[in-house]
Amino acid sequence: MDRRGATLVVGALLLLALVWQALVAPVPYVELGPGPTVDTLGTVEGHPVIGLTGVPATTSAGQLRLTTVNVRDSTTLFDAVKGWLSGDTAVVPRELIYPPDKSEQQVDQENAQQFKASQTSAETVALRKLGFPVQVSITEVSQGSPAEGKLKVGDVIVAIDGAPVTSTQKLRDLIRAKDAGTPREVKYTRDGVEASATITPAKGDDGVPRLGVVPDQKQNAPFDVSFDLDRIGGPSAGMMFTLGVIDKVDPQDLTGGVRIAGTGTVDDEGNVGPIGGIPQKLRGAKRDKATVFLVPAANCAEAKANAVDGLPLIRVATVDDALAALQELREKRMPARC
Repeated sequence: MDRRGATLVVGALLLLALVWQALVAPVPYVELGPGPTVDTLGTVEGHPVIGLTGVPATTSAGQLRLTTVNVRDSTTLFDAVKGWLSGDTAVVPRELIYPPDKSEQQVDQENAQQFKASQTSAETVALRKLGFPVQVSITEVSQGSPAEGKLKVGDVIVAIDGAPVTSTQKLRDLIRAKDAGTPREVKYTRDGVEASATITPAKGDDGVPRLGVVPDQKQNAPFDVSFDLDRIGGPSAGMMFTLGVIDKVDPQDLTGGVRIAGTGTVDDEGNVGPIGGIPQKLRGAKRDKATVFLVPAANCAEAKANAVDGLPLIRVATVDDALAALQELREKRMPARC
């Protein structure tokens, strides 16, 4: 073979190697695309997404759709370039989704735990809005703690320095609001009788002020709530689950016949937190014919930068904001936008 022929062969081999690299070999990136949306008022595979036992579920003319992001792993160079050029997907370093110090299984387990926690907080907030307040009771008093001799197992903590205790999270926040060594007025009920005690929190091993009690919370609702939805992880469905529970119990149709999509975490106090993947979630909502989108306040700037035509962006910072927005939509008024 002459020199020119050898050069052509080498060039062809290099070209084949480059094509293989582009089409087959994975690169350390993942592709984020619009995932499925799910109506929290509907069913999936014949099962209600939100189930009620002990009370009949109401029906709604509209929808409350949670939104998701589809993560595509094993991305090739061709996929990455295609994704970069696409308006519907994003390509990000794989380590942002799967940190190098965690296995894929660990990441999936954490996402599943966060998803479960979002359902618990959603139920807590929804039941409170439906008229079933949280009672924070004491299940244990540590020996030698500031609370010993002043609080007992079974006591229900009502307020700290006059501020209502509406969840175990709120109790922790109130105790930590002042330095250890600061006397606090703790109002509580014992066997239905209201009383109060002055307790001075001590600094725990972690430096955080503590009363020395183990609290638990419960809500005396005459029905049970369950969630039946697989293959979704993370905490971002919390707000839409909350609205879904309220709508299924409350005789009033919160949707007003509107197909509403949204996203956002929710904590036990009803605060709506930011999430990731807002551009993809907006596109998924538009694809599934949503007509408005509830956006966490902290995501508003990103949502506006990735706005989709025909999908108004409604700003919500709390579940109360979301409920107020739904009322305005029922009254044919447009709520405050991002």
